[in-house]
Amino acid sequence: MRTRILTAVLAMVTVVAFAQKREIRRAGKAVEKGDYQEAKNHLAEAEPQLSGANQSQQADYYLYKGYALVGSGENVPASDLMAATEAFKKAEELGHEEAPQGITAASNALVNAAIADQNEQNFESAAEKLYASYDLNKQDTLYLYYAAANAINAGNYDNALEYYEELRDLGFSGESVQYTAVNTETGEREVMGSKEQRDLFVKSGDYTDPQDEKAESKRGEIAKNIALIYMEKGESEKAIEAMDAAKRENPDDLSLLQSEADLYYSMGDMQKYREIMEEVVAQDPENPVLLYNLGVSSAQLGERDRAIEYYEKALELDPDMTNARINIAQVILSREQPIVEEMNTLGTSKEDNQRYDELAEERREVYRGAIPHLEGVLERDATNVDAARTMMNIYYQLNETEKAEEMKQKVSELEANQ
Repeated sequence: MRTRILTAVLAMVTVVAFAQKREIRRAGKAVEKGDYQEAKNHLAEAEPQLSGANQSQQADYYLYKGYALVGSGENVPASDLMAATEAFKKAEELGHEEAPQGITAASNALVNAAIADQNEQNFESAAEKLYASYDLNKQDTLYLYYAAANAINAGNYDNALEYYEELRDLGFSGESVQYTAVNTETGEREVMGSKEQRDLFVKSGDYTDPQDEKAESKRGEIAKNIALIYMEKGESEKAIEAMDAAKRENPDDLSLLQSEADLYYSMGDMQKYREIMEEVVAQDPENPVLLYNLGVSSAQLGERDRAIEYYEKALELDPDMTNARINIAQVILSREQPIVEEMNTLGTSKEDNQRYDELAEERREVYRGAIPHLEGVLERDATNVDAARTMMNIYYQLNETEKAEEMKQKVSELEANQ
């Protein structure tokens, strides 16, 4: 009697195992057809007895589960994509030779979903998906970089710090060559997956103007962001330590010096900022943006002549740098304040009246000194309403009413077209 009972139980297990294998096989066929819901139904039938399946069957189960969850890859819930990545990794652990392809499919779906999240400014979700994609393949460090950037945008500084420090420890630089060409239909320059792909598209006539563009090192940016996160957390000493450590490891990286300068700028230490920026400019003296930034810091330190000198050097290298011209005019006009303050302290004596007239002329000279720079702005940017409005006010102060009225009309036209 006992033997018969045992035989009956064994027979039942055999039937269940056979049914389970059948459901897994059916799930695979459903995936091949693109009927992902049917695949999920078959997998649900097989799941209760999965522990009794052999390793090969379990590997199939997890592979099909991953594909069923990824589906077409469009509008897939984040939870399904995350579950799919786990399923593919399990299939890989069980030795399924097709698991790497599934991991690639899940990664692509995660990245596409992350891009959609970015476009919707759902940065937290984008960061989560990009990190999950990186976690699938640790070689895809660029996804970790973008995960960190999205975490920053989401205000999740703890995660961002973790990601950036991992990038730093990995020695990630982000340096690469991007293969680009112009789409003849849209006129937009696009980045291609490889040189071979780009050259093939250009040969087809669909793209023109192929170019190889080198992406600059991101080490400086990463170090700066680590430091700035520490600043955001109120840990300024750690911020400086992080920057110093990055400089020790990359002493020739000019971007790190720039980032260090930016750090001190954010801390409000303009003197230290300028010291470092002068070192940066010494290594890259033909960079008008660096000279412009030195002009800004000098102006904030109250060093007007030095600020103008830097702005003028920047304009020598880039005559179309409108902001430099505007800032020169602003620095010149800032000399008006102490003149006005002294004028307001004077009384009505003969000496005071004489001094008042002298100061009034000094004030007019300040105005006259700013005009050529504002005219230079309008010559290159006729729609700059701020420059036009400032010139209008200056002409009124100089009692040049006709010019003031002309500029007033110009300001009205510009404002109407905004």
